[in-house]
Amino acid sequence: MTDVTLSSKNPTAVKAEALVVATAQTSDGVAVVSDQLPTDLLTQLETLAPQLGVTGARDEVRKIPAGPQLAAEVLVLTGLGERAEDGTFSAETLRRAAGAATRELAGLASAAIALPASDDDEITAVTEGALLGAYAFNRYRSAGKETGKDAAKDAAKGSKSAGRNGKDPVAAIEILTPLHKNAKAKLAAERAEILAAAVHATRDLVNTAPNELYPATFADAAKAAAKDVKHVRVTVLDDKQLASGGYGGLTAVGQGSSRGPRLVKVAYTPAKPTAKVALVGKGITFDSGGISIKPAAGMEAMKSDMAGAAAVLSTVVAAAKLNLPVAVTGYLCLAENMPGGNAQRPADVITIYGGKTVEVLNTDAEGRIVMADGLVSAVEDGHDVVLDIATLTGAQMVALGNRTSAVMGTDEVRDEVKAAADAAGELFWPMPLPEELKANIKSKVADVANSGPRWGGMLNAGLFLQTFVGDHPWAHLDIAGPAFNDGGAHDYTPGGGTGVGVRTLLTFLEGRAK
Repeated sequence: MTDVTLSSKNPTAVKAEALVVATAQTSDGVAVVSDQLPTDLLTQLETLAPQLGVTGARDEVRKIPAGPQLAAEVLVLTGLGERAEDGTFSAETLRRAAGAATRELAGLASAAIALPASDDDEITAVTEGALLGAYAFNRYRSAGKETGKDAAKDAAKGSKSAGRNGKDPVAAIEILTPLHKNAKAKLAAERAEILAAAVHATRDLVNTAPNELYPATFADAAKAAAKDVKHVRVTVLDDKQLASGGYGGLTAVGQGSSRGPRLVKVAYTPAKPTAKVALVGKGITFDSGGISIKPAAGMEAMKSDMAGAAAVLSTVVAAAKLNLPVAVTGYLCLAENMPGGNAQRPADVITIYGGKTVEVLNTDAEGRIVMADGLVSAVEDGHDVVLDIATLTGAQMVALGNRTSAVMGTDEVRDEVKAAADAAGELFWPMPLPEELKANIKSKVADVANSGPRWGGMLNAGLFLQTFVGDHPWAHLDIAGPAFNDGGAHDYTPGGGTGVGVRTLLTFLEGRAK
């Protein structure tokens, strides 16, 4: 991953291949946001902005020759948009601008970033954004290609990918700040590196081809990610153990595939934990829909149906690396949903771990079935709170689009997750679980049905999961749209796996550590 350091160097004197400076939109045109560049250079840049195609808009990046007044070779102008009413820029605005810039610096050996970084929040945002943007996935191009189990293991450990147009991401970044020796600033930068590595590892797992990442290799990847990480233990239940142990959800969903399901527990146990938190992740390594098969168009994106489990794995490892005083157990509910001769059928009745029965009405509503096993297990293990995260419903995208995730659950936990997401800079929106919609998942023959009417589909799925946690403190995060970007890259977000949820989950854990 890209190396990052804090430095107090003057932007004019820093010797780097690229110097990144911010621009902003004003009522008069464009302003270059810097108090250290020469006044005549600022005036020249602002005057020439229209000819250079610079507007200062968010997600705009322009590269121009640095000129004789700067030691850097290239000047990179990254847009912040308009200032807030108080004249400042939000942390997320800085994060996105830094990420948009580093996305464009692939192939360079060094860059210096001179965005506003005069307090801990700004340093955190700029460092996170710069590292999150310095990513792309290029594992399957012929140069340096690796496949099979090794590819899956490396995905879990963190990115070895190459960047834009097959080039490596920028190798080293200097964040220019007057607080370069400040202890809190240094800790913020160290946290940003661990956080970005976790997001990169999640992206890598999501982007890994499903012929290489299936339940067994995902379990191996979890072991590889946790290797040599203090106080982290990984246990794996294979298909035979799941069947004999009564994990009917995972067994039923996985039985249509030649590659059996797994339940992987990744437990971080510090010496004196202040809280116990469970994270349950949906890990459908490929979702064909099963017998209720999906349309062919766009099915390739269903390799991302394990993004929740990937986020859980990376979050637990990051929490351990940060030495958080919170015990965290991740439950990776792994299966491949295929329409094989032994696949589950609509009208099947299955028994979830713990004894509740589910009538299968739609085999393409399989994620909630495997999650049910994990949720019951997590509640049984006695955690203070349970969070689950899943690419669960297309209805999430209908309601909120492909950049805003949903959160629902018990009121206090739901609100705590929303606050964590706001602090982390991720877009989540709270959703209700109306009592009257429970009739939508009522079964004629079993305790509950796995599918209901189209309307309120995201809420129906949340109510289904609620069946298996009862009144235990709990929240459900539906990341179906935001987990995989099948459009163009933007700000610090690449195409493909985005790593959404990791920042929110880690911030939630940090809140529980206080």
